[in-house]
Amino acid sequence: MSQKIKFGTDGWRGYIAEDYTFENVRRCAQGFATYTVKHGNSGSWIVVGYDKRFLSENFALAVAEVLCGNGLNVYLTDGATPTPVISFSTVNLKAAGAVNITASHNPPTDNGFKVRDQSGGAIDPEGLLEIEALIPDSIDQVKIMPAGQAMAENHLVTFDPAPAYITHIEKLIDLKPLRDAGLKVMVDTMWGNGAGWFPRLLSGGKTEILEIHNERNPIFPEMFRPEPIQPNIDVGLAATVANKADVLLITDGDADRCGIGDENGVFINQLQVYGLLAYYLLEVRGERGPIVKTLSTTSMLEKLGKIYDVPVYETGVGFKYVAPKFLETNALIGGEESGGYAFRGNVPERDGILAGLYFLDMMVKLQKSPSQLLALLFSKVGSHYYDRIDTRFTGDPQEKIKGILSANPATIGGLKVTGLNTTDGFKFLLEDGGWLLIRFSGTEPIVRVYCETTHKDRVQAILKDGLKIAGLS
Repeated sequence: MSQKIKFGTDGWRGYIAEDYTFENVRRCAQGFATYTVKHGNSGSWIVVGYDKRFLSENFALAVAEVLCGNGLNVYLTDGATPTPVISFSTVNLKAAGAVNITASHNPPTDNGFKVRDQSGGAIDPEGLLEIEALIPDSIDQVKIMPAGQAMAENHLVTFDPAPAYITHIEKLIDLKPLRDAGLKVMVDTMWGNGAGWFPRLLSGGKTEILEIHNERNPIFPEMFRPEPIQPNIDVGLAATVANKADVLLITDGDADRCGIGDENGVFINQLQVYGLLAYYLLEVRGERGPIVKTLSTTSMLEKLGKIYDVPVYETGVGFKYVAPKFLETNALIGGEESGGYAFRGNVPERDGILAGLYFLDMMVKLQKSPSQLLALLFSKVGSHYYDRIDTRFTGDPQEKIKGILSANPATIGGLKVTGLNTTDGFKFLLEDGGWLLIRFSGTEPIVRVYCETTHKDRVQAILKDGLKIAGLS
């Protein structure tokens, strides 16, 4: 019997050649195919895309062969494609769902199998469990139609997803002012799928786009992983200063997440970016609508919600929780702590490209630098400071959970504990409106300890206490 495959936040990720093998990828594809047919979509089309990791295009073709072998039809992207573009293509082509071969921000040793529904958004937790249960135990139970046959019979076609996505983006934002603004924009695509997109969207005017890490290199030199946080982005921050750029835009490996560096080479963390993007939509564009946030992201959103009289909904961590709530409430914006933001009018999926364009538009419309924009946000909601520590662990996570539950701290980092939220992990609420969250990753054997506070000098003390509570120090 083959190993049991467990789906995490977005699907399944594994170590290439150890558990992430062609056999196991085909088994996953069979599970998704069975799920799709079971839900009344026999004979429908599925979009299949991939990133620039080792053998991703080969794994994607293997998935396509299994889907076609189960009576489904496949639109296969003609090259490495950003996750938001794959999601948009699912809606644009009226497909029943999508499979994306990517491990997003994971280390270079990993690859992944992401699944999406007909909305282009993450499949809800119940659906993921159902797909997981339908994955066959043996490769012998997998149905395969060879690619040559599938193409000859028009069950498998390749397509260029870029033109339709660009036309869609131009309906959401006027790009001409950005092209004509005369900005110098540094872009770090982290060796990933975001390469070439900002030059293509913003060329033809006075604005200059400088890209780094824009070739295919699956070992991701100059960073630990293609995740848009420090220290992975330090080379990009230094390049911003060296080139006297006005801003640094960063996209992760599959370009669904966005990071920002200011004109001084200082990282604007992902919670601050979420606050800025929400402020942009509410204040600069004058739009109104609900905000959806995971419990691991900023409390600045609740403050903005009160200022602009819009509801704020909090979910568990991951877009498998954000996307359903985003659709249910017709939200203005939805997002999470990792730097992924979804926007109304677009698909219910993180879009690092659109997030970057919106940030540039805020700079142009308000005629402010990134550091000035952050100061403006803080003038509205007060200063907020954030940090996170990720620690690998071995052993039974249930034992660590028991230890956390028995801790019952009265104070954390010198601040009184006012409550505990156990929706997803352990979120200790603090007297200043800040919080400490201890949570086990849904994709890796990692304990994450995060905090946000209005006291800059207490961030490290809060994290230190968090590590003690988690039994990690």
